[in-house]
Amino acid sequence: MNCHYLKINTALKAVAIMVAGLSFSPSVMADADIDPPLAALGPVPIPPDNEMTPEKIELGKLLYWDGRLGGDGSMPCAACHAPELGWGYPSSISRGYPGTVHWRNSQTLINSAYYGKLFWAGGSNSLEHQARGAAKGGVAGNGESNVMEAQLGLVPEYRERFEEVFGSGLPKVENAWEAIAAFERTLVQRDTPFDLAQTDASKSLTAEQQRGQVLFEGKANCLECHNGALVSDEQYYNLGVPSNKQWETSGLAQITFRFELYAKGVTEALYRETKRDLGFYFRTKQKRDKGKFRTPSLRYVKYTAPYMHNGTLATLDDVIEFYNQGGGEDAFDTKTSILKPLNLTESEKRDLKAFVLSFSGDEILMQKPELPPSRALNYFEVANSHIDKKSNKN
Repeated sequence: MNCHYLKINTALKAVAIMVAGLSFSPSVMADADIDPPLAALGPVPIPPDNEMTPEKIELGKLLYWDGRLGGDGSMPCAACHAPELGWGYPSSISRGYPGTVHWRNSQTLINSAYYGKLFWAGGSNSLEHQARGAAKGGVAGNGESNVMEAQLGLVPEYRERFEEVFGSGLPKVENAWEAIAAFERTLVQRDTPFDLAQTDASKSLTAEQQRGQVLFEGKANCLECHNGALVSDEQYYNLGVPSNKQWETSGLAQITFRFELYAKGVTEALYRETKRDLGFYFRTKQKRDKGKFRTPSLRYVKYTAPYMHNGTLATLDDVIEFYNQGGGEDAFDTKTSILKPLNLTESEKRDLKAFVLSFSGDEILMQKPELPPSRALNYFEVANSHIDKKSNKN
């Protein structure tokens, strides 16, 4: 009787894990070591406190290209996330604010609306917060809120648009982040060969791509981290990515890196000895997290070279060979145990690459909109905007 009960109880637990797995609960998945299957992308998640409207999206599109939402006017969002460059930046390290260089590779914004963790170390949990962080970051936009609001307030068209969309009178930067996020949620690609093969019975992957999928989910073990509809588990791993040589040859890059170390609160000893990006450690201050970075999605990857957090792998062939070798050097003694030499043949590498490219559809291009001109405000315009704002509250 007890043996029979134990078998039933064990079976029920197994069913419970399977059912929980279908809902993709992270905690259950981790405990059961079940990877969510690859799937077609669903509708874009829209936060209830930032609903999408055509007017808000159009305003966000203008602001995305407008350097007045930043420090010296030269660093709009599009400076580091250009449509013709994969909605990213083609150098290993992203463009930095004038007088600085950045310290990480610029990620594409395509399908970023599906992330729960943005930036390489997951420092933002929403596109709204990400827009703010990029515009105000010292080596990125380097903007100050009051200055940015003043610059936007000098644009009559923006005053009208902010009033129409937010009822805010003079533009507010918090509303600007919401508008940019709304625009970025339109930067989505759901018609890739992979997605169409899942949703359209008349479509299928090529024989090469199908062989690649078998490798992706089996021998190559890519599914361990690149899973679900986003093709990312959004977890943090140290892969042993090689250091970017720019840190050894560029004094300005070293200054930027030291600034980031201090800004993120490392100890004096760590400041003196650290030569590599500490990644997730900056957020947790736990030694086990040194050198770890969030898994990027493989969607739109055809257009987003170079790869990895510091852009040290120039091509997809380089990436596949990196994993084929079992990753790189373990500089922090935190390298994931998931990575092992794969012993892929040349034909297997080609098949795997073909499947990875099935997560990319046609290139998404967009022309820069014509930005509205600035004009000095007079006293009555400022006064009336405040009067109108008070009237609306009453």
